Amino acid sequence: MSGDPPASPGPTSPSWPPTPATAPPGVEPPPGAFPAPGTLGPEPAAPDVSTPAALPPGALPPGHRPAPAADQRPPDLPSPGLLPSDPVAPGPLLTAAPGGRGPLEPWPDTVNWQPISTDLIWVELIRLAIVVAIGLAVTGVGWALSGHWLFGLAVAAVLVLGAWRAVAIVRAVRAWGYAERENDLLVRHGLLVRRLSIVPYSRMQFVDVSAGPLERAFDLATVQLHTAAAASDARVPGLRPAEASRLRDRLTALGEDRAEGL
Repeated sequence: MSGDPPASPGPTSPSWPPTPATAPPGVEPPPGAFPAPGTLGPEPAAPDVSTPAALPPGALPPGHRPAPAADQRPPDLPSPGLLPSDPVAPGPLLTAAPGGRGPLEPWPDTVNWQPISTDLIWVELIRLAIVVAIGLAVTGVGWALSGHWLFGLAVAAVLVLGAWRAVAIVRAVRAWGYAERENDLLVRHGLLVRRLSIVPYSRMQFVDVSAGPLERAFDLATVQLHTAAAASDARVPGLRPAEASRLRDRLTALGEDRAEGL
């Protein structure tokens, strides 16, 4: 009928959807028209859903605390659960040599030590007695001539030192010992300061045997070992002549054999 109102545009209307209106620059588009693409600036980028947006101040109720992050440890530290719960106690300090052996091992137990003759005690005591007698004679004459009390003090000091040295000689001679191993000779001595000398057979240059008047009186001899370094020389006193000759010949033969093998 001619009196019916015109139909409103809808989805099936030829004018749906509306086309963007293009207007000259500086002229606003008519109402109901979509602006042309690119006329309102760049399109907003899609929000990053991996990082939650910060809430504005006052969005949370009073007294509410945000939950802590899952792991806020620095990147150079391991994540929780990888470290032991209890601290591990520190191990012992490595102050000894490998195997628990000290610098003077083997000192008495791990080597078959050969003692020297105790007759060397008498030799050393006689030498000490000669020195003490000379000291007493000099200080006694000075005391008798001058009568000064310092000479009397010197006489007492000579007697005390002589007695102390006599006790030390007895113990020092008993501390001497030597041991023959496959590749070297061990010599130990010392009382307050213990000393262990290890002389390789291949480093020996020559071996000699000596005996002074007192040593010959007590049928003793000393074997002296000479090496390339004078500081490493070792000697074995208080040996019977037969043992000194045997040790000299054996050390000489072993030194030549080891030197040829180098």
